Amino acid sequence: MQDLKEKTIRGGVARLCAQGATFLLRLGSLMVLARLLDPKDFGLVGMVTAFTGVLFLFRDFGLSSAAVQRAVVTDQQISALFWINILIGTVLGAVAVATAPAIAAFYHEPQLFWVTIVLAMGFLFNAAGVQHSALLQRQMRFTALAMVSVISSIVGTGIAIGGAEAGYGYWALVAMSVTSPLVATIGFWMITGWIPRIPAKGTEIRTLMQFGGGLTLTSILVYIGYNAEKVMIGRVWGADAIGIYGRAYQLVSIPTDNLNSAVGEVAFSALSRLQSDPVRFKSYFLKGFSLVLGLTFPITIACALFADDLVFVLLGPNWSEAGTIVRLLSPTIAVFAMINPLGWLVFATGRVARGLKAAPVVTSLMLTGYVVGLPYGTKGVAFAYSAVLTVWAIPHIYWCVHGTVISFRDILSTVSRPLACGILAGGLALGVRLIWCQFVPIVPRLVLESSVLFVTFFTLLLFVAGQKALYFDLLRGLRGPTSSAQKMSVSA
Repeated sequence: MQDLKEKTIRGGVARLCAQGATFLLRLGSLMVLARLLDPKDFGLVGMVTAFTGVLFLFRDFGLSSAAVQRAVVTDQQISALFWINILIGTVLGAVAVATAPAIAAFYHEPQLFWVTIVLAMGFLFNAAGVQHSALLQRQMRFTALAMVSVISSIVGTGIAIGGAEAGYGYWALVAMSVTSPLVATIGFWMITGWIPRIPAKGTEIRTLMQFGGGLTLTSILVYIGYNAEKVMIGRVWGADAIGIYGRAYQLVSIPTDNLNSAVGEVAFSALSRLQSDPVRFKSYFLKGFSLVLGLTFPITIACALFADDLVFVLLGPNWSEAGTIVRLLSPTIAVFAMINPLGWLVFATGRVARGLKAAPVVTSLMLTGYVVGLPYGTKGVAFAYSAVLTVWAIPHIYWCVHGTVISFRDILSTVSRPLACGILAGGLALGVRLIWCQFVPIVPRLVLESSVLFVTFFTLLLFVAGQKALYFDLLRGLRGPTSSAQKMSVSA
């Protein structure tokens, strides 16, 4: 526990660097693939993943999080969880194969049959690496996790671009979806060196299964609430519409996904170790929360103000319709930055039932919003998505922090500083755009207006809003003395 702070900071930096690299890879691949493939190619794969994404949530049944959250877990327990994951992955793959004809018939797109068949292999690839990844998280070996993440992304991206250039169309995207988890699993096995055993009879995994089951059910309900609109758009408006909406959604979700993955893994592991130390728990949570907000809010404002320029530069002129959708979805970046970290709080303290109670409410609200917005096309759905999620944010925060060491006032105070800095920086950047950038070519214009936004935001955040101490503390922790190497064990 003595070097937990150092491990957390170094792990967080490693994961942020990895996610930064992954972000650039995803952004770069999106720019290249958007110019090599048609909206329909993206739409066809998106139609399938909207369905298989639900099954994907079952891939580890929450057992990786259960293994990380527990203070002590034995090798026999990890082995038992591994074989359960393999069974679950096999079953999910079989279910995906069995539903392939129904998916093709639902969308009236026959080619989706084989797309679903191939994507089904990804379930088994993921299942084989779940517990190896969990071991690395328990040992807080986030640099190793970062290396695997980057390498798997590079391989998957390279295969996708090569396939697109060779004329394979949507199959290039399918190949990327299957290759990345396979490479990641191979990497996890090589780094951990752990080989699962045949579990002994009587191995106690009931509480782990309960935690994982509750977490999985919560994730499923939330996934439906946040992704059902893609199924609706694909069914009513077709592959081209979902292709355009899906690329716009991807642009705004990349920052959230990368930050939540980078900081979330480290924060969950660290907070799980601090359940019995409320003072340090609160300090770690609020610092991680502040970091996520500080890195996310300027991106939200950039997407809201410069959506058309971003789409033109990143996707190309053929995707101009996506600009309005990016702008309408931009508030969700900030909202997710506020509510996703609350999952660290809820699940690290074992309050799975609390999340399970909130999930049906948000899902019902989101589905209602989609139904109202669907007749107005992709723009109506995007507006409904942002509006409902924004309204839900306040009650969600109240519900998650109730009875914990974190108060609503803590959350409000933490959010207010980057929010005020973002409003001021956004106003200045917009003024620069309106006064000086109207006749500037699009690429230099985007560079100039974005530079003004980000430089102003971080200057205000560090030196006016009083966040300098937080970031300097992170730097000091990063430069701190490296602890002596410890022997790794499953129960570490």
